[in-house]
Amino acid sequence: MSGRIVAAVAAVAAVAALAGGLVSTRARATVLGDPRPALAAKPMLATAPVADEDLPTRTAEKPAREERVRFLLVEVEAAMPITARPDGGRVVGTMPAGSRFYGEPTVAWVRDVSEDGRFGLVDVPYVAGRAAGWIRLRGLESSWTRISVVADLSEHRIEVFRGDEVLFRAPVATGAAISPTPPGRYFVTDRVPFPGGGVLGTFAFGISGIQPSLPPGWTGGDQLAIHGTNAPSTIGTSASAGCLRTSEQVLDRLLPLLRLGTPVIVRP
Repeated sequence: MSGRIVAAVAAVAAVAALAGGLVSTRARATVLGDPRPALAAKPMLATAPVADEDLPTRTAEKPAREERVRFLLVEVEAAMPITARPDGGRVVGTMPAGSRFYGEPTVAWVRDVSEDGRFGLVDVPYVAGRAAGWIRLRGLESSWTRISVVADLSEHRIEVFRGDEVLFRAPVATGAAISPTPPGRYFVTDRVPFPGGGVLGTFAFGISGIQPSLPPGWTGGDQLAIHGTNAPSTIGTSASAGCLRTSEQVLDRLLPLLRLGTPVIVRP
């Protein structure tokens, strides 16, 4: 959401690295993707915007009827400042060149493009809250995806989209009351196999969010992920440290779909 085999030793070490788990496969961005009709209500040329009022985006021209909902992704080869305005201004964050724990190449979801096409609107990764800003697009390799994931925390469910078509829905465990899953707009940062299984199941998709409310005594890291579980009875309940836990059957369906950069939208 293309892979080097991770040794068992690395997989075990990875469990302690993240709140939800991850290890990865080298997926150099040829990306696929999708969201639900509410997200595609005002499709943009660059991406289908999320209907969040707190982060308004430029109203783009509607694409032709035959244009399908798709998401712009860019490869970031060197750390870049994220600024408050397309032409600069206050630095609100950094877009890193690689993922936090495994150094996977960053493939970022660009939610909108400036009028002159030189800058892209992105959500700041690995921070609490919903900060967003602009990065310079010149020189970045780009691709498109039509796959996206929308997590509905109130329903303990994820929906996987291709464009505005729902491919499937699946139950997930979400954050417990003491460590609720933070809503936000994220993208896949890592793809991590765990051949031996365990608390993260056999695979984890790291995403670009963090858990600011970790449970007392937690030592597993703060990065969010979609991953498996060795406690399947918790699926469909509020039970995790913030990650989205799902079944092995669902992981099997996600594996060919979620590439680096794939949008993951978490709603209350």
